[in-house]
Amino acid sequence: MQKPVRAELVEAPYFRLVQAQNMQDPATALTLPDPLPLDSGATLSPVTIAYERYGQLSPERDNAVLIFHALTGDQYVASPHPATGKPGWWDRMVGPDKPIDTDRYYVICANVIGGCMGSTGPASIGPEGKPYGQNFPVVTIHDMVRAIGRLLDTLGIERLHAAVGGSMGGMQALAFASQFPTRAERVLVLASAARQSAQNIAFHEVGRQAIMADANWNGGDYYEAAHPDAGLAVARMAAHITYLSEAGLTEKFGRRLQQRPDGTDGAKSFGFEADFEVESYLRYQGSGFTRRFDANSYLYITRAMDYFDLAEEHGGRLADAFANTTARFCIVSFDTDWLYPTEEGRHIVRALNAAGAPVSFVELSSPYGHDGFLLETPGLDEVVRGFVS
Repeated sequence: MQKPVRAELVEAPYFRLVQAQNMQDPATALTLPDPLPLDSGATLSPVTIAYERYGQLSPERDNAVLIFHALTGDQYVASPHPATGKPGWWDRMVGPDKPIDTDRYYVICANVIGGCMGSTGPASIGPEGKPYGQNFPVVTIHDMVRAIGRLLDTLGIERLHAAVGGSMGGMQALAFASQFPTRAERVLVLASAARQSAQNIAFHEVGRQAIMADANWNGGDYYEAAHPDAGLAVARMAAHITYLSEAGLTEKFGRRLQQRPDGTDGAKSFGFEADFEVESYLRYQGSGFTRRFDANSYLYITRAMDYFDLAEEHGGRLADAFANTTARFCIVSFDTDWLYPTEEGRHIVRALNAAGAPVSFVELSSPYGHDGFLLETPGLDEVVRGFVS
C-alpha cells in the first residue's frame, strides 16, 4: 500500500469543454505518483485520474463503494454533467436514501484512462507538448482497472465495501475481482459479459470506421481544427441502436412520422430528411454525443472492450480468473438485452460456481434492452439495495 496523499483539486482537461454557465466545481483529479505499466508493454506517465466522490469515508475506511462507468459514461454518476448540465448518468440509483445510499457509503466513480473527461487520454497533452491523438498507447480493461487500483492506493482505501458496474463497467468489476481478489467484499455486475462477442466487435468496428472515414479525423490529429463530429455522431447512432430493444423502439416510436416545425402532422418528404420519429431521435443522440465526447477516446475505449476476454487471459478457463477471490457476487441480466444477453450472465455464474465463489443471479424483465440497468426497470432498485447493503 502506498502512502496516502491528499487529492488535489484541479481543473480537469476536458475535451472541448468551454466554461459553460452551468459549470459546477471542477472535477477532482489526482496524478498518480508512479508511471503505469500497460498490457501492451508501454508505460504511461504521468497519469491523471479524474473522479467524483459522494458521501463520507468512515474512520475505519470500510464503507467505500466503487462504481465503474460504461463506454459512453464518465465520473459524473450522481452529479450534473459540466458540459451538458444534465443529471448524473445513475442519479436515480446513487444518493441519499437511494439504493446506493450516500448517507451510508462513500461512493467513488472515476473516468477511465483513455477517456475524455479529465483522466489521461488521447486529448491530454503528451510528451511532445501537444495532444497525444493517435500517439496515445492502446489500453485494455485491465489497464483501466490497474489505474483505478492505484487511485484507491493513493487515497488509502485498501478494501471496498462493494464494486459495481454495468456494461463495460461490469467488465471492469470482473477484472477488478480477478486482479485484486481480496479488495472488494461484494461485486455487482449488471448487463455485462466476461468477453466481448464477435457481433459486438463488429458493431464497434462499424463505429470506428465511421469516425476514421470522416475527413476531419485527420489521422487523429484534429484538436486544433475541425473535429470529426459527423463520423462520431454516426458511431453513436449505430451503437445506440444496440442499447435498445426492438419492442422498446416499436412502443416508443413505431413508424410514426415526425411532426413538422409548424406543429402539423408529419408527412413524407420524399427526400432524406428525418421523416420518422426514430430517425430524429437517433440524430439527436448523435449530435448531443459530439458535444461531450472525444472521437479518439471512442476508438480507444471500444478497442479496450474488444480485447477483453477474461477466460483467454487464464488459459481459456474463466473459473481460474476467480480462483482466489474472497468477494461474493451478484450477476444481473435483462431479458431484452441482446447486446449482452442473459446467457453471458449465466456463463459468468457457472464460472464463479466452479471457482467456489458465492454468487446470486437475477434476470429482470425490462422493455429497455441493454439500457435496462440505467432506467427504471422493475425490481432493479431492490436488487441493488439488497446486495449492496
